[in-house]
Amino acid sequence: MEQNLKKLNISVTLLRILIGWHFLFEGVVKMYNPDWTSFGYLATAQGPFDWFFTFLLGNVNIGLVNTLNIVALMVVGITFTLGIFERLGAIVGIGLLALYFMAHPPFPGLTQMNVEGSYWLVNKNLIELVACLVIYQLPTGRYFGLDYLRKNKLKIQET
Repeated sequence: MEQNLKKLNISVTLLRILIGWHFLFEGVVKMYNPDWTSFGYLATAQGPFDWFFTFLLGNVNIGLVNTLNIVALMVVGITFTLGIFERLGAIVGIGLLALYFMAHPPFPGLTQMNVEGSYWLVNKNLIELVACLVIYQLPTGRYFGLDYLRKNKLKIQET
């Protein structure tokens, strides 16, 4: 049983780090690309919540939306990659991925625009959202990450 738990911890840790790298890299690339904007993604939003994403396109809103998107990507990326405050990162990731999913839901009858691949009901955003849910429930920073170092340092100082 303990061997299976160790394998699970290793697997979820690897999942956490890879998702963290994905989010961190996306955030950094967007932050350093002066031409990047979420305008195109939002402008082609479809489905039951397209009205919400259209609202986000306002001139006053788009700069804030772009900044919040980058910050959210970086928060998830840093917390997951470093293994600290993973639950916070997971909540932010779940929220961000839910927005991505609802902007371009892979529902039957909707033409998929401005997305990678061809999907039906399930897409990569939904899969990564569920992976963030797993990481929320099984945080692994206490096994491998800054949480591990922080907790062990506290134990050393107490003795």
